[in-house]
Amino acid sequence: MEEKILQHRKNGMIVLVLTTLVYLAAVAGCIFGGMMIADDKSPVLLVVSIVWLCIGWIPYCGLRILKPQEALVLTLFGKYTGTLKNEGFYFVNPFSSSVNPAASTHLHQSGDVDNGAGQKSALSLALNGGKTEVDLSSKKISLKIMTLNNNRQKINDCLGNPVEIGIAVMWRVVDTAKAVFNVDNYKEYLSLQCDTALRNIVRIYPYDVAPNVDTTGDGIADEGSLRGSSEIVAARIRDEIQKRVEEAGIEVIEARITYLAYAPEIAAVMLQRQQASAVIDARKMIVDGAVGMVEMALDRLNEKGVVELDEERKAAMVSNLLVVLCGNRDAQPIVNSGSLY
Repeated sequence: MEEKILQHRKNGMIVLVLTTLVYLAAVAGCIFGGMMIADDKSPVLLVVSIVWLCIGWIPYCGLRILKPQEALVLTLFGKYTGTLKNEGFYFVNPFSSSVNPAASTHLHQSGDVDNGAGQKSALSLALNGGKTEVDLSSKKISLKIMTLNNNRQKINDCLGNPVEIGIAVMWRVVDTAKAVFNVDNYKEYLSLQCDTALRNIVRIYPYDVAPNVDTTGDGIADEGSLRGSSEIVAARIRDEIQKRVEEAGIEVIEARITYLAYAPEIAAVMLQRQQASAVIDARKMIVDGAVGMVEMALDRLNEKGVVELDEERKAAMVSNLLVVLCGNRDAQPIVNSGSLY
């Protein structure tokens, strides 16, 4: 289905004024026609006026108002006739109908809220041929950038660990004909494809950096992870969604990870694992620093000739310094008042 943009002139106001004037003329014609019949004159004026009063409301049904970044898909007796995209006051075929299968679909996204436009007015009824403004607005397709906040999902990463993840997708409709006619409901279709693409991408990555894991598909292990490579993961999710919604006339502008955590059943265990890893890394750094300080102390003592130590005394000194430098608590010094030997 190819989108066809209608280049209608914005002559809605002209049609509205002319139709209203003719309506008023028909009312006046009924009055004067009745007077003419009373005077035994021709009833043609009265008949024409009554006929117009009966069918003159039909042009009102062809009046359409579009705001910026709105579109209206029109069909005539089931056939797609085109799309109105530019803002303005239009007059189209009164028998044309607007189509938007996703009008009543409310997802967790911007734009799907009731702004209180449900009040009926005489003017809206007149402009829309007896239909309320809510009905007309619901048939319009928004071309604005919208944000879909998909529900959090529990997915197993490449190591089999269950993680909870949520994404926000910025999208907009770029082809109204595909959005309306190629899929049953383009909003629900987008939401479903977001879920599928998210699962496919998350299963490629581990939650945290893991050894011997290939996330790029080149056969070489890398350091990709959901936590450390969020920008890359989000870009891959965006590309995956875009491929799936191309036929629905939707452009995915951006996808972002809004929530990422281990599933509750393993969160405590994984927290202990992360804490243990942090303790090991800290201890490794402390030991490396302590060994360097001991080496520096021995070299300085030997260089200055402060004291001569045999191998046994050196070992004792190294042991004492490592205990002091690597211990969790402050050392309690012991003063030796006797000889070292």
